[in-house]
Amino acid sequence: MKVLIATHNPGKIEGARRAFSHYFDDFEIEGINVPSGVGDEPVNDEIYIGAKTRVKNLKQYAKDNNIEADFYLGSESGITNNLGKWMIVNIGVIEDNNGIEGFGTSPAFPVPDKYVDEIIKTDLGKVMDKLFSEENLAKGKGGVSLLTKDVISRIDQTEEAFVMALTEHINGDLWR
Repeated sequence: MKVLIATHNPGKIEGARRAFSHYFDDFEIEGINVPSGVGDEPVNDEIYIGAKTRVKNLKQYAKDNNIEADFYLGSESGITNNLGKWMIVNIGVIEDNNGIEGFGTSPAFPVPDKYVDEIIKTDLGKVMDKLFSEENLAKGKGGVSLLTKDVISRIDQTEEAFVMALTEHINGDLWR
């Protein structure tokens, strides 16, 4: 089975690999970077829109380059206050080659109010790198790994978002 994911980010690719490994034995994942159509730090509904747009652009790239796949994945992380407090959440979108979409979210982690404006103006990765004197946290374990003392990583969050997105695909008869 062929899986395409709309990123070159090794942490997101590993999260997707882990999610698929729960349900499938034989698959390969290829990362292809395509635009999300949203800013560097998506806010609220832009998080889902960015993940969905990545899938749309990935499918177009695959079509233009004669690449066949069974699943197309998009992942977007962003900041939201839709539940009353500012938090960071990942959204995973998975579309199969029949156009059926599943989506899911990761657990979210809170953001101190004093950093919200800076995160929205730049992006979470830059703020986390500065706060923790790190470099490229977003490409690996992520700042959440430092906030949770290595209990949950960005890879884990991505995995969980994609597991949730796979629920419709592995239980399709419940939806159709």
